[in-house]
Amino acid sequence: MRSSAIMMLVALGIPSIAAAQTAVQQQPAAPPPTLAQIGMIIYPAGGQTPEQQQADEAACTQWAEAQTGLTLQAGGVDTQAAAQAAQQQAAQATQGAAVVGAAKGAAVGVAIGAIAGDAGKGAAIGAVAGGVAGRRAKKQAEAQAAQQGAAQAQAQNQQAIDTFKNAAGACLEGRGYSVK
Repeated sequence: MRSSAIMMLVALGIPSIAAAQTAVQQQPAAPPPTLAQIGMIIYPAGGQTPEQQQADEAACTQWAEAQTGLTLQAGGVDTQAAAQAAQQQAAQATQGAAVVGAAKGAAVGVAIGAIAGDAGKGAAIGAVAGGVAGRRAKKQAEAQAAQQGAAQAQAQNQQAIDTFKNAAGACLEGRGYSVK
């Protein structure tokens, strides 16, 4: 009985030990883009060899990183995250828009209802209409903020790339290359 209990513990323990020792293979990081991949056209105006040009581009990339504080990385801008952040800010800023709309609608409804002879009914109708309008305005503001957030993230990324290209270009021109 004791040996079967030990065998059972061993049988249960072996798969967990094997699972604990399983190695996870990580994907290698994508190499950073080259200067040509970010849109730089570089001509070896001083007759530099392809090997020299490659070394100069690497050196100028490092110099541009040091000067700008920017690092070239593979991938793209996460415009979806920027859009979500802007949308959340708009949601917080417009919180209570339906209540405000309902209050404004009720005020207008009271005036219209008073003219028609039933201020209470007019206020109720105005409150409902104002609440619906307030919710609609809130949703529109959130959607517009999301679009603006995504566009702003894209523009900021492009500005960073342009700054990096200017720095790398200055370095390469100093080494005798024509850069466009």
